[in-house]
Amino acid sequence: MTETIPNAPPVNRQTASHILQRLGESGQPPEYGVELINVGNESYLTVLEEEYFQRQLKGGASFKLVQGYFGGGKTHFLYCVRDMAWRHGFAVAVVELSPTECPYDDTLKVYASVARRMAVSTDGPGEPPRFGLTDLLRNLVDDEVDKATRAIREDGGERARQEARHQVRRWLRRQVARTPCESVSFRKAIVEFCLAWLEEDFEREQRLEAWLRGEPIPRGEVRDYGIYEQMSRANGFLMLRSLTQMMTGLGFAGTVLLFDEVDRNLSVSAKRSQVIGDNLRQVIDLCGRHQLPNTLFMYAVPPEFMRTIVPDYPALYQRLKTPVPLSVRSPQAVLIDLEQLDLSAQKLLTQIGQKLVPIFNVARDADLDLERQSANAETMAAACVNTQFEVNHRRLFVKTFVDFLQLQLIDGEKDVDLDDAIDLVLDGHEALSATSGGDEFADF
Repeated sequence: MTETIPNAPPVNRQTASHILQRLGESGQPPEYGVELINVGNESYLTVLEEEYFQRQLKGGASFKLVQGYFGGGKTHFLYCVRDMAWRHGFAVAVVELSPTECPYDDTLKVYASVARRMAVSTDGPGEPPRFGLTDLLRNLVDDEVDKATRAIREDGGERARQEARHQVRRWLRRQVARTPCESVSFRKAIVEFCLAWLEEDFEREQRLEAWLRGEPIPRGEVRDYGIYEQMSRANGFLMLRSLTQMMTGLGFAGTVLLFDEVDRNLSVSAKRSQVIGDNLRQVIDLCGRHQLPNTLFMYAVPPEFMRTIVPDYPALYQRLKTPVPLSVRSPQAVLIDLEQLDLSAQKLLTQIGQKLVPIFNVARDADLDLERQSANAETMAAACVNTQFEVNHRRLFVKTFVDFLQLQLIDGEKDVDLDDAIDLVLDGHEALSATSGGDEFADF
């Protein structure tokens, strides 16, 4: 069953179910299909599309700082940018930064996280993304062989598959192997891994996969393949730069790296804070010098980051401080401020709810009245805004509204008044507080 959602492409049941599950269960943005419920940030996305993906990123690089409170839509926005980048043929990694799993001051962990999360667009609608640099390379080699095989058969050539594999091998050795790359070892690892997969050399493939993923492997295990560097915290950032350089050599439009600060606690030590500041300054400078070819680098933080951390580092502060955020009038600005959206809070929640109704119908194979439930969405949005003073109330709204639609399906449709809507919102708030351990509003 497929229903058309206003101002959005058709949605299949698998995608609709995924969206509903993510929003109703955790209040977090869906892994795919986020554009179906996106509202309020279109002006930012339009500037990124027209100024960067269609122009700047075809040869240069750019750094953007995304600012928003926890629960204010940072992760949601990064997913929107990711989907846009996929449509333009970019390889994308969305990485969650945290002091333990992936601290930004540990460049090796940052590189390894990027390698694990790297992905390109999938073929079929609603098909979940496939993550990982090495799987991306495997799929690329297979696609190149398939494409060459079809071309040879159309020309009437014989032994098409064998000849296609020969052509891809030659492409890897003569073109990809000559891609300008700061780390010769990294370039060699990419080429040798692709050749190992093409030639079905399982042992070589496994060793090179471990190295490319940033996993510990003795240097002697890969020395025979021309790889003389060992990944470490000392060269993790070099490897990250080399990764972006090799993506263009492999035929991708470029690379988009999206870093999401997911931990509320910004009180890191002065030493670690200094390293984080230095790394960000370095990235900004590299983008300006085009050492990250065709690369968009985004770093999402809460507003406290600019107020309490950045001012301690004048070199970084000078690069990030801007009188106005990114907009049509200032497309070159470094700051994307998610506290300045196209819609008021109530209109934003109302439109999210209105987009959720047809998605719910598809996911549940239901037939809820769109007009009635759109009016209910407006009432629920008003209740949420009037009873919650936090800016990050989207999670509360989407979880409550998905539960409300389920009740409408089970008990029968009816109009909800403001008093009943307020009761539902307050009940939802208590439930979130009880289950979240005080961290009430994860990013949406």
